[in-house]
Amino acid sequence: MTDTLGPADNLLGAFPFHPSEIRIGYARVSTGSQRLDRQMAVLTEAKCRRLFADKKSGKNALRPELKACHAFLQPGDTLVVPSLDRYGRSLQDLVNMVAELRERGIGFTSLHERLDTLTPGGRLIFHVFAALAEFIRELIVQGTNEGLAAARARGRVGGRPPVVKEDLIRKARDMLPNPANSVESIARILGASVGTLYNHVPDLKQLRVSSAPGKLEEPRT
Repeated sequence: MTDTLGPADNLLGAFPFHPSEIRIGYARVSTGSQRLDRQMAVLTEAKCRRLFADKKSGKNALRPELKACHAFLQPGDTLVVPSLDRYGRSLQDLVNMVAELRERGIGFTSLHERLDTLTPGGRLIFHVFAALAEFIRELIVQGTNEGLAAARARGRVGGRPPVVKEDLIRKARDMLPNPANSVESIARILGASVGTLYNHVPDLKQLRVSSAPGKLEEPRT
């Protein structure tokens, strides 16, 4: 850990470790009817030297002013936002971006929630957010694994159950006795997978065996 972030064993240490007192503001409106005036005024009152603002909703990849803001920030600067929801669009999004700021030695302040990475209380809140995000992620992974295990116990490997109509099964059974039709070709013609045919035509193997031609004897010399 570099000295920009402070001692490695002090997770609640102030960051940036060497503040430059330069404050950069970022604002965002999520709908066309909202206005930036109030947010910009609040950021100006907070003595932000430069302001960035996105004027329409979108994912992070579609927020050009946020990207420009992140690129403009330098180690020691502090990013100031009117509120947490104007910066991150989800808890995980917020935690990830603040973590990235910390790695770059950039501070973070949210005016509405009165969170400031230069204060112990503000830093504690962000660590709680990070712990919650990790907890939620583990719950999702655990639930997914348990669901897959239950599906395997019922004879399924997971995913959405295939929708197979009776006429498709009937067509498959009609085509199977013909030795010229391989299981793969039948599945391709009917727009189904080979596994689906095996699942819905239990006697598929028997049909193939009964219709398979006998082995030709090799000519004698």
